[in-house]
Amino acid sequence: MATPDVVKVILHPVALFGIVDSYERRKEDAKRVIGTLVGNLDKGVVEVKNCFAVPHQETEDEVFLEMEYAANMFDLHKRACPSEDIVGWFATCDDVNEQSLRIHEYYSRVTANPIHLTVDTTLKSGKMNIKAYLSSPMGVPGATIGTIFTPVKCEVTYHTPEAVAIDTFVRNKGGSKKPLTLLSNIQHIARSCDKLIERLGQTVEYVNDVLNGKAAPNNDIGRALMDVVGSVPQMDPDQLEKMLNCNMQDLLMVMYLATLTKTQLSIGTKLNGLI
Repeated sequence: MATPDVVKVILHPVALFGIVDSYERRKEDAKRVIGTLVGNLDKGVVEVKNCFAVPHQETEDEVFLEMEYAANMFDLHKRACPSEDIVGWFATCDDVNEQSLRIHEYYSRVTANPIHLTVDTTLKSGKMNIKAYLSSPMGVPGATIGTIFTPVKCEVTYHTPEAVAIDTFVRNKGGSKKPLTLLSNIQHIARSCDKLIERLGQTVEYVNDVLNGKAAPNNDIGRALMDVVGSVPQMDPDQLEKMLNCNMQDLLMVMYLATLTKTQLSIGTKLNGLI
């Protein structure tokens, strides 16, 4: 069966953070870090979900990969995530050189049509450039055949659960050395309520602008608003407030019991250490 052409690469934050972390932990004499990308290929879209670095040594003429290490690491990853396969490899640089071709040949033997991802961790241009490539044969029939790396569209995306970690990293984007603490359940609820109120205000403002003729009506938005309004059950305001208060009390009770249990376990551990 022919391998479908790759039209786009989707990079998840876990893989991107893994690449940056491997670069930060590199040896002092290492010019760059390379590693394996794992994920899925579906209908021409490569979804890179994770990665792991592979030890290597390279000179101007040769490059040595720890192939056994790479195979063992993928075997361990396959046990944890059976649905994910090798989709390509990454390098912490901003260009493609002759050594990249030799490394790409190795990954072409372990997976069909691998992608090559470059991440400029040195920030030469002032930002972290991320580029994806595919290899294609180039040459004249009957003569020497070479290889060319063709750019492929690449974008970074994330699922809703990953947004929690991203929001935490964004809060420390100034480079502060002070460690950040995760938000408590109450703080998460407060932030969600604030966002909900803000979006409701934007919706009401849009509806008023349409009614007053300040904005052009959109049928798709109108149908979406009707679906939202129709999905909300008709309840008496007093009954709704009572239900919310009861749920809040239940949540506070669960948080109190969880904190109490954690404290008791911590005290018991310390007492056992003294015996």
